[in-house]
Amino acid sequence: MGNTWTRLFGKTEARILMHGLDAAGKTTVLYRLKLGEVVTTIPTIGFNVETVSYKNIINFTAWDVGGRDKIRPLWRHYYQNTDALVFVVDSKDKERMEQARDELRQIVNEDELRDSVLAIMANKQDLPGALSADEVARQLELSSVRIPWAIFSTSATEGTGLYETLDWLSEQLRNRRAKKALVSPVAETIKDVGSSVQKLKLTDYLSSPYKTLKKWLITG
Repeated sequence: MGNTWTRLFGKTEARILMHGLDAAGKTTVLYRLKLGEVVTTIPTIGFNVETVSYKNIINFTAWDVGGRDKIRPLWRHYYQNTDALVFVVDSKDKERMEQARDELRQIVNEDELRDSVLAIMANKQDLPGALSADEVARQLELSSVRIPWAIFSTSATEGTGLYETLDWLSEQLRNRRAKKALVSPVAETIKDVGSSVQKLKLTDYLSSPYKTLKKWLITG
């Protein structure tokens, strides 16, 4: 399927924003996907950006934006031209689940992100006491989110759930690109036909105003 898609449409390029509160595991997720291994991380002050090629189908340019309090107001500066959001949640951090919900709600209501898709990583599932993905979804009130979304049980340190997330994102973005590729020519054709009809009517009127007006009155 991957080779067929690439032959038909080429490799999809996608811009992904990775958000979440500080210490949710965003940077660990990013470099696990990029390098296939766990790396030692420090709190992200600005952002990390990496390109991840997946199954020869899609290139994700992932922006891992710092999640500390003072940095969050700057998140909106990264929203333009975003195709997908990945919101990483520390499933063990029950005390800040409400805060994560509020931040996510603010993000998905941004006008610049209305055409994006959202993947939520219920991260750190390997730790004792972590909330299940279903419980994280309930506490984040995902049922009220208006853009397409899905939630995944993940562990960045063990690598579980990460590629399932990429599979879903790939499918969503490929389907959107295919739909756009099919709809755009149809829209242009309709536009061209409409323009031709208007020109034809104008030409008829200029060549024979009386006959044209008479025909319109009869058919109208």
